[in-house]
Amino acid sequence: MITKIGLAAGDIWNYLEKKHGSSSFSEIVEGLGLKKELALMSLGWLAREGHIVLDTEDEDFLVRLNKK
Repeated sequence: MITKIGLAAGDIWNYLEKKHGSSSFSEIVEGLGLKKELALMSLGWLAREGHIVLDTEDEDFLVRLNKK
């Protein structure tokens, strides 16, 4: 399972990079065809590593790359 999470995290990072750094959680799930649970675990991984920043946007999350 850890491999699936890591691969999905890489896919999310690449998706955000192509979308100029930000997207809603719903757009990411739909755009990549991920299950919500897998997407959430992968976002947690990316957030823990400091690669993304999460903000709330109405009833969704706004996910953006952390450009250090």
